[in-house]
Amino acid sequence: MRLTYNIFDSPFGKTGIAITPYGVCRVILSITEESEFVQSLKMIYHSPKKEPRQLKAIEKEFDLYFSGKLKKFSVKVDLRHGTYFQQRVWQKLAYIPYGETRSYQWLATEIFQPKACRAVGNANGKNPVPLIIPCHRVIQKNGTLGGFTGGTHLKRYLINLEKETCANFS
Repeated sequence: MRLTYNIFDSPFGKTGIAITPYGVCRVILSITEESEFVQSLKMIYHSPKKEPRQLKAIEKEFDLYFSGKLKKFSVKVDLRHGTYFQQRVWQKLAYIPYGETRSYQWLATEIFQPKACRAVGNANGKNPVPLIIPCHRVIQKNGTLGGFTGGTHLKRYLINLEKETCANFS
C-alpha cells in the first residue's frame, strides 16, 4: 500500500499528516522530529514517502480551520486500522457540531454502550486523525477537559478557538 506524508507548520509547531489511497490515516498535531513521525508510520506502513505537493489541499484545510474559516473538513479518512468499537466511536465523533462539546457519557450512550465511558475515552484517545475527527470536543460529564493525546493545553486551545469563532459569527 502506498503511504505519503508531509510536515507543515501549525499553531502547535510542526504537524504531521499521512494519507493512503483511502484517505487521511494519521495526523500528529505537534511533532518534535520528522524522523519520529516517519518511524511511527513505518510501524504500520513499510515505506512512507514525503510528498508535500500531494497534501497541499489538506494542509490548506488545516490553515482555514486554524484561522476560524473552516468548520468541517472535507477530506476522506482511512480508519481501517481501528477496531470495530473504535471505528464506531470515531464515526460518532464526527457528529459533534463545531464549537460544541459532549461528554464521554454522551458518546458511550450514542453508540449504545452507556456503561463503556472508559472504553470510549480510550478509543477517543486513539483517534488517528484528530481535528478531522474532532475528538477534542469530548469532555468529562462534570465539565472538566479530560485527557487529550496532544496534551490538555492543545485541547483547551482548540475548544477556545471554536467557541471564539462561533461567538464572532453570532
